[in-house]
Amino acid sequence: MTDDTTGRHEDPPERLEPFPLQGADSPFPPLYESLPPPPKDPPSDWIETADAHDLPTRDNALTALGRFAFPPAPPLDDEGVAARDRRWTSRTVLMTAAFLMVFNAVSPLNWARQQPPGWIAGTVEQLSEVWVARLAVFGVDQPRQGLREMWTAARQARFIGQDPVRDAGSTPG
Repeated sequence: MTDDTTGRHEDPPERLEPFPLQGADSPFPPLYESLPPPPKDPPSDWIETADAHDLPTRDNALTALGRFAFPPAPPLDDEGVAARDRRWTSRTVLMTAAFLMVFNAVSPLNWARQQPPGWIAGTVEQLSEVWVARLAVFGVDQPRQGLREMWTAARQARFIGQDPVRDAGSTPG
């Protein structure tokens, strides 16, 4: 290739391979060569064959006194395990029932309103109305009402140009 202004002849550029097989030497030396040698361990009286887990340990005085005053109980037999499991189950059921009676108090009221008229449904409805009114004073019904409002808003949401939601009691046309 000739440059027209100077008349010099230039060699074509050297073709580069896509992936070089061997990289050039790095200008950065390896890290281990540039670091100073680590300091030597100080002399000690440690026995190399000793295991730290074999050393005797001493309990806290209060722990030893507690173990003396309150020795560990013997392991439970099958009846004891069954009794412990029944206690755990009973507590879990009672806590769940109390939680539902506080935070889902409107469910028995809704159930009573769906039943045919009778003494049991009427009694449950009256008791539930009083219970719900008492709990509303403390605001425990607000999370349920908030979720109910979000659900109603989501059900009534429509795309642009879509007909609005009809009420369940309305007749078509």
